[in-house]
Amino acid sequence: MVNILFCGNDGVFDGFLTCALSLMKRTKSREPFAFRIFTMELPRLSPKYTGLPEKHITLLRDTVRKYNPENTLTVTDVTKLYEQEFAYCPNEGAYCSPYTLLRLLADLVDDMPDKLLYLDADILFQRDVHLLYDIDLTGCEYAAARDHYGKYLLYPNYINAGVILFNMKEAKKNGLFEKARQELRRKKFLFADQTALIHATTRKKLLPQRFNDQKFLHTHTVVRHFSKRLFYTPYPHTENIKQWQVDKVHNIFRYYQFDDILNEYLSIIGKQ
Repeated sequence: MVNILFCGNDGVFDGFLTCALSLMKRTKSREPFAFRIFTMELPRLSPKYTGLPEKHITLLRDTVRKYNPENTLTVTDVTKLYEQEFAYCPNEGAYCSPYTLLRLLADLVDDMPDKLLYLDADILFQRDVHLLYDIDLTGCEYAAARDHYGKYLLYPNYINAGVILFNMKEAKKNGLFEKARQELRRKKFLFADQTALIHATTRKKLLPQRFNDQKFLHTHTVVRHFSKRLFYTPYPHTENIKQWQVDKVHNIFRYYQFDDILNEYLSIIGKQ
């Protein structure tokens, strides 16, 4: 079983769907996927902070089961846990949304597997997930790649938390998640969950950039992360292009390698 965790709400539903499609279409084995989504309702912060509607949960579940009847999708409302751990903490106004903090509740949710691949929603797999998932984590709490910009601007081994392969036994033994939550309750950070996780780490495994390429797409890239990136032309500026913005993926990035994934996504949601 390949265990995948997403966190978010309906605002990134398109990311959940496209990422799941890329995992299933690029993976050769018939080993089933167990997809998990942590979501929550937090209208006290914003009316946009609502969970996943049942119609989108059903669509996601039907899609993953189409590829393999043994694939599963579980959606967990972690609102109570979030309020217990993070309500009114200095990092509720996180750089993206409070949903970025939900991955740090993984030790408090029942029936979580010993090995867990957390993925941001703005990710596509270009190659087989087992190139990443089968990495040995003995003695490490997690494996992650360096942040493309952070490794230059902050320090060389600053990781990006958008792709994290967790060894849940080791993480729980060392109190990784609890220490990170304590950090978030203690002090405001620019990159809230990411920095707190780094501060809480006892031992990690650094992965090559191909497991979380945030700027380029090479033939050896396993994971393309569509995070905000810097463009130098026609003038220096940043753009936050996501994979479900298909026209921009074609016209700005000139990527066509994902067309089988994106065409199926468009067909599923009726945009073709």
